[in-house]
Amino acid sequence: MATAPHPLRAPLRSVLADYVTLTKPRIMLLILITAYGAMAFAADGLPTARLTVLTLFGLGLSSGGASALNHVIDRDLDARMRRTAGRPVASGRVSVDAATGFGIGLIVASTAVLAAYVNVLTAALALSGALFYVVVYTIWLKRRTPQNIVIGGAAGAVPPLVGWAAVTGHVGLAALFMFALVFYWTPPHFWALAILAKDDYAAAGVPMLPVVRGDHETARQILLYTVLLVGLSLLPYLSQTFGLVYLLSAAVLGGWFLRLAVRLLRDTSRANARGLFFYSLAYLALMFAAIGIDRVNF
Repeated sequence: MATAPHPLRAPLRSVLADYVTLTKPRIMLLILITAYGAMAFAADGLPTARLTVLTLFGLGLSSGGASALNHVIDRDLDARMRRTAGRPVASGRVSVDAATGFGIGLIVASTAVLAAYVNVLTAALALSGALFYVVVYTIWLKRRTPQNIVIGGAAGAVPPLVGWAAVTGHVGLAALFMFALVFYWTPPHFWALAILAKDDYAAAGVPMLPVVRGDHETARQILLYTVLLVGLSLLPYLSQTFGLVYLLSAAVLGGWFLRLAVRLLRDTSRANARGLFFYSLAYLALMFAAIGIDRVNF
């Protein structure tokens, strides 16, 4: 006969799942990929296992803490959007105080781990990225301007600097190229999602670009930033910072990104926006994989 589950197990699993959700693990994964690509390039191959684990663990804590505070600050907006109404804080499953303490605790732990076991610059960069996301993007920009993601995207561009600094102890030209790559990638990536979630953003009163300017103007801006992104992505090779593996990857992946952006401008359907959004995720992950591989082989 099957044994009945312990009455505390299901609630405990549910609580743990909610706290994992607070950290936005999918966003964290992309952040760690970009940081590790920078680490691999800076190390001329593969960084040591100890440095890798400590850096990615510390950066993951920082990312998770910033995301948890985002859940707290945006709980009123999340509650008004179908896509996010079930989030732990917005739905009331996790209290504001608990989520706030959790977020701050993760950021403090991140700073301590990185400063003690990696280096102070790495800790400072991770902390600055978290604070920029929470204060500049979430508190200041998100509710005030349709350009929120353009400026706020700088927070998501910090992880390559973190990875580079962890290996080298400073920030070099290659790291700045990586920062710029993520910075210019963010608007087309996020605006594609904003087209899909336009009704939710309108209901919540968030001035995302599709709500304020419409889908066609958003698609035009997506194409403009994609052109800038692809052009920028070629500069590291032209400056002899990155090698042939990177160049071929940038050309192929960037060319397909442009194709999808042009298609979206011609037809701003949800299917085209969804296709560009998911491709943009693959694009960034593959570009940073190419960055890491480029230095390993050349």
